[in-house]
Amino acid sequence: MKPSKGLVFFLLFSMLLISLGYYAYQICFTPNVLVGKEERVFIIPRDADFKFVQKKFHEGNIVQDLMSFSFLARLMEYRDHVKPGRYILEPNMTNLQVIRLLRAGIQEPVKVTFNNVRLIRDLSEKITKNLNMKPEEFEAALIEFTMANRSGFNKDNILCMFIPNTYEVYYNVAPEDLVDRMSKEFQNFWTEERKAKAKEIGLTPIEISILASIVQAESIRADEAPIIAGLYLNRLKKGIALQADPTLVYAVGDFSLKRVLNEHKEIDSPYNTYKYAGLPPGPINLPEIRTLDAVLNFKKSDYIYMCAKEDFSGRHNFTSSYQQHMNNAIKYQRALTIEMKKAAQMKK
Repeated sequence: MKPSKGLVFFLLFSMLLISLGYYAYQICFTPNVLVGKEERVFIIPRDADFKFVQKKFHEGNIVQDLMSFSFLARLMEYRDHVKPGRYILEPNMTNLQVIRLLRAGIQEPVKVTFNNVRLIRDLSEKITKNLNMKPEEFEAALIEFTMANRSGFNKDNILCMFIPNTYEVYYNVAPEDLVDRMSKEFQNFWTEERKAKAKEIGLTPIEISILASIVQAESIRADEAPIIAGLYLNRLKKGIALQADPTLVYAVGDFSLKRVLNEHKEIDSPYNTYKYAGLPPGPINLPEIRTLDAVLNFKKSDYIYMCAKEDFSGRHNFTSSYQQHMNNAIKYQRALTIEMKKAAQMKK
């Protein structure tokens, strides 16, 4: 007895449905990304399209079956919703998992760290290093911020807003959003307690940062920072010029300069703290949190002079006596001369 046409049709249709269902299951739920491989960072730059994603997946051997990935991406409308960012692709992910991740823009944050900064161009290069942003784009946003903010920042002191630390941001963060984030971090750092200490000292948070930048440049030994801060505060209160050599180095613009000479003290610059009393208009570096707190918690004394110790330990002799200061300076100069002679003899 021959099977009826209806039964044959039903069987064929059932087999087709089963095949399609199985294929659909494979497309969605079978591992297709980094199968048997390690976790990988996948970056999608600005203005990239789906063809870019396909090309990188193929060239990087990220997917086993590019056709199934592309087919599901079309069904899920990912082709028209490519979002830039820094993504983490894990081993043995399915097409469905990857497309959901990329389509939703679920990124892995980028760690941004900056220190040892003296100039805006130094900061712009370091802060944008791992971001989808050019240094000049960041600088443009910074200039715009200085022109509009009401927090007292200007082109000279804007670096005070950046507290050296490690921050997490997204790879495709906009320049203006990054600047706003740093502004919020500055506000968060300046707690009511810290602002109260600054007010008691008689300086604004920005002025504290400027002074801290000088203290940081002068304090090779961290434990001396509160003492040096107290010394400079004494000078500010008495109207005595700070006479800080690091500010002259900044004014000269030659950061390889090891010794400040009398000729440097004649430079006409607002950063010449030998020629002009008070604080310079901006910081000479980005002071670290420990130095900012050292200024806020300065050690009280009557010191107004300091000179490097003659043992080259990186420490200083402190005094309130000019005569004692001159004696300390003579001892240091003698020791330095001896060391220079020894170095010259070794070269022969």
